[in-house]
Amino acid sequence: MTVEQRIEAAGTWFLDSGIRFPHGGVARLYRSDLQQNASVSTEITGYAASILLAMYRDSADPRFLAAAESAIDFLIHTAWHKKLEAMPFEHGNGLCPAYFFDTGIVARALLAGFRLTKNERYREAARACCDSMARDFDNGSGFNPVIELPTKRPPTADESRWSLAPGCYQLKAALAWRELWEATGESKYHDLYHTVLEYSLITHVRFLPGSPHEDKIMDRLHAYCYFLEGLLPVAGQLRCADVLRAGVERVARFAERIGPRFLRADVLAQLLCLRLLAGRMGVLALDRQAASAELQAVESFQCLDPAPRRYGGFWFGRKAGTVLPYLNPVTTALSVEALLLGKGPARAN
Repeated sequence: MTVEQRIEAAGTWFLDSGIRFPHGGVARLYRSDLQQNASVSTEITGYAASILLAMYRDSADPRFLAAAESAIDFLIHTAWHKKLEAMPFEHGNGLCPAYFFDTGIVARALLAGFRLTKNERYREAARACCDSMARDFDNGSGFNPVIELPTKRPPTADESRWSLAPGCYQLKAALAWRELWEATGESKYHDLYHTVLEYSLITHVRFLPGSPHEDKIMDRLHAYCYFLEGLLPVAGQLRCADVLRAGVERVARFAERIGPRFLRADVLAQLLCLRLLAGRMGVLALDRQAASAELQAVESFQCLDPAPRRYGGFWFGRKAGTVLPYLNPVTTALSVEALLLGKGPARAN
């Protein structure tokens, strides 16, 4: 199966599997064992919108653009809590908390839509998300990862769960500020990104391994790759380039060690994207053998079962040789990103 056919299959999954709801929101995942979707997630809807836009740019298929705009409209008009000026992390389950990271992913999707369509409404909605991140999550020394709604107060930090504690992974969400600065020229957003950048460069070393349990280390690899992704716009700076190079190799070593027992497909996809992008930037010499192996491993997680709910999506991961029964939009989006980047150099031996 060619890489183009795999991308087409993934696009079919996003469009036709039922992972998207009629209102445009996207489920957190599809449980193949239960044959049902999980709840609608605003973060996952943002990821879906971004990759649908990327597939539209790659193929010019208007169905991808229509699906992306449907997701964006859901985020702006349905998910966004106008009174609280906040983005709850789920829709349809009452008033949920808001996450710094999720709000940033949504803002980035809105800005991707703005860059493609020049729709000012998308940029202003992204500004509202970015302003919420700066206003509601600021704790004086950094940014809280989560706040309760409607109080906007942080819950008690849980250091055992990376998503409930501040960390270097927040840098990927902070890219929304940098991209809004690029879209508006307003320096305050540039400064906000660099505040998180400095914090992340100081704290990232202790993020890994972060746990004695290998399953949790694998989960933290996913988050650590978020940090590395957040470095890409400043990879031309010597300090950031050094951290990016070392980080790619560090993630690869952990994944190789833990992978035979537990492997997340999104970690492989993120690692491959980082390797390819850093290679294109001249930051890291491209290890073609490693990239080719990672690309093949990513492809192995794609479901090619002809059942409409499954075909083309990517499984979340594998434990003890058994595929976990979760078809995941984020995993699929990150894998498609890797496939798009890997059309050429990753396949050249």
